[in-house]
Amino acid sequence: MEFFKHNTQIDFMAQRKGAAIISIVLFALSILSLAIYGLNWGLDFTGGTQIQLSYPHEANLNDIRNRLEKAGFPEAVVISYGTSKDVLVSLVPKDKKHIQQDVKAQANVVNQVLAALPDAKMEQVNYIGPQVGGEMATKGLIAIIISLLGTMVYIAFRFDLRFAIGSTVALIHDPVIILGVFSFFQIEFNLIALAAILTVIGYSLNDTIVIFDRVREDFRKYRKASATEILNQATNQTLSRTIMTSFLSLMVVLALYFLGGSLLHGFSLALIIGIVVGTYSSIYVAGTLALALGVDRQHLVPQNKKIDEHP
Repeated sequence: MEFFKHNTQIDFMAQRKGAAIISIVLFALSILSLAIYGLNWGLDFTGGTQIQLSYPHEANLNDIRNRLEKAGFPEAVVISYGTSKDVLVSLVPKDKKHIQQDVKAQANVVNQVLAALPDAKMEQVNYIGPQVGGEMATKGLIAIIISLLGTMVYIAFRFDLRFAIGSTVALIHDPVIILGVFSFFQIEFNLIALAAILTVIGYSLNDTIVIFDRVREDFRKYRKASATEILNQATNQTLSRTIMTSFLSLMVVLALYFLGGSLLHGFSLALIIGIVVGTYSSIYVAGTLALALGVDRQHLVPQNKKIDEHP
């Protein structure tokens, strides 16, 4: 099944200057939003208490929030967990200096919550200290940096350094825009959202490598074509595959966003943005930047060495 024929002749590279302007503007706005608003860190990174509760009937989330606010927990995050009878209460402190680190103090907080919610049955309590949360944030950043460096080295060996730089910039471009959206709308950023960003990096890289692999093949087939023509040709040849992969993935993620519950909203939203932006960056960031850096046939196709037959 194909949406586009192999002989499609869309001139993608003709729009590369406009696409570059759009990418720069979105990237700059994302950095600006992160600098001004920062990220709305979840309990995984800030530390705090997380209580899983169950009710014998369908839980009224608004009533639970009102009861907790009257009990002295106005910043409590209350969401459905699994079923309509299960509730997850997250108590994320605003001031790290006043995070409850003592076991007795933590137990006191849990007892206050249960006293405010007499119909609830406590299933599980998780506590994350500020040091553990800070360590998670650091390790998450290190994981992203290592994945980007590993990707750059791999593409440099398999293709060319110009392609490696282009793909790495594209892989930085995608997560920053996702983080910019999370920052601007103050959507909670937790470990699940971080996992989504790492998934987006792999998804975008896969699409980029498919195009680069076709570029190398076309350089061998069409020896008189320019680099711009080859990039256009390769993008058109993989267009049907790109559309089908992105469309089907997007359908699944949209189902997660609308039907998966509030717990998966951050994860699915990051994937939705990542699929759209990642598909765009594979064409207009990675390929365009490689072209701007002067990629040519000689960088991808081994040149035949002339043998000197003279004695």
